[in-house]
Amino acid sequence: MRTGTTHLFIPGPTNVPEVVRQAMNVPMQDMRAPDFGDLTLGLFADLKRVLRTETGSVFIYPGSGTAAWEAAITNTLNPGDKVLMSRFGQFSTLWVEMAERLGLDVEVIDVAWGAGVPVSEYARRLGQDRMGEIKAVFVTHNETATGVTSDVAAVRRVMDECFHDALLFVDGVSSIGSIDFRMDDWGVDLAVTGSQKGLMLPAGLGILGVSEKAMAAAKTATMRRAYFEFADMQAMNASGYFPYTPPTQLFHGLRRSLDRIFDEGLDAVIARHHRLAEGVRRGVAAWGMDLVAEHPTLYSDTVSAIRVPEGVDARDVLRIGYERYNTSFGSGLARLAGKVFRIGHLGDLNEGMVLTALSLAELSLAEAGAAVEFGSGVGAAQTWFAEATPSEARLQIAAE
Repeated sequence: MRTGTTHLFIPGPTNVPEVVRQAMNVPMQDMRAPDFGDLTLGLFADLKRVLRTETGSVFIYPGSGTAAWEAAITNTLNPGDKVLMSRFGQFSTLWVEMAERLGLDVEVIDVAWGAGVPVSEYARRLGQDRMGEIKAVFVTHNETATGVTSDVAAVRRVMDECFHDALLFVDGVSSIGSIDFRMDDWGVDLAVTGSQKGLMLPAGLGILGVSEKAMAAAKTATMRRAYFEFADMQAMNASGYFPYTPPTQLFHGLRRSLDRIFDEGLDAVIARHHRLAEGVRRGVAAWGMDLVAEHPTLYSDTVSAIRVPEGVDARDVLRIGYERYNTSFGSGLARLAGKVFRIGHLGDLNEGMVLTALSLAELSLAEAGAAVEFGSGVGAAQTWFAEATPSEARLQIAAE
């Protein structure tokens, strides 16, 4: 029999704050009522603040981040268009598969799982594209499978240096609202996220930021779409309504979640994620284990993918954590299955939760056969938290 709290340390869906859960506990309401826009228009405006865009539009689709992937592609590209993508983890791989299934001519760059977006190779291929055949460049900002964050701004720089006019697509599902993201400053045309990560909601909303350039592309794009049509959404959203039945309860939760983000301050949220993530990383280092991410500049502030020692099966770590300690850690995906377990550290999170994750991971690792000194990871994280105040973490963010 399970007692006490069931701990969730996966990189999504994340923990839903109690006040957000309560905000969704409302009666059904009329989605065509004259005051429905009082709820929804503010959501569009505040999601633009999270994306850091003044000129872009925001669409909210009932669905997941994957739905927003499809909406972005089908509204702005044509069958047979050449696009430049890279694969370095499970989710960047799935994005490539979607693009291929939708009929795009995908030029794929494969790099090691643990590396990031290959900026220099993007620069080389874009520089060779004298005729402008590449219509879009895709970047997975935070590869959740490997715990790697790539440099979107650097991709924009090489595109500009090549005077290339391709659209810039960014998957920010596990970064937006948790890791610094700047849609306008970085020239992002399509920014994809979902409700179940940094926005601290259940899965069910696919959220898409769309630049003016991408909106213009949607007027001539010929890829087939119906449910995801930008024009239908734009026409109805202008007054706060939707062309189909919206998930109203999730909207109420989103309202409360956005209020929490802005009450804390978006920059402070980002600094908190960095501080907590560094605590996890120091704990892992104290165990003598490595992260999948190849270099500290690639470390994700929302998820750490941890390589287990030789002779230890990460699936045992997951099973022991779940069965014995009421705890869910993230599994190693695809080629990392059995080799890696993940600790998600995003959304509604604090120091005590991080220390709990590390302590229960130590117990699970030890029972799975790893030589772990109890308290080593926890102690390293405690030392970091005691030394690095939230204000100091913000200064570190600014310096980086």
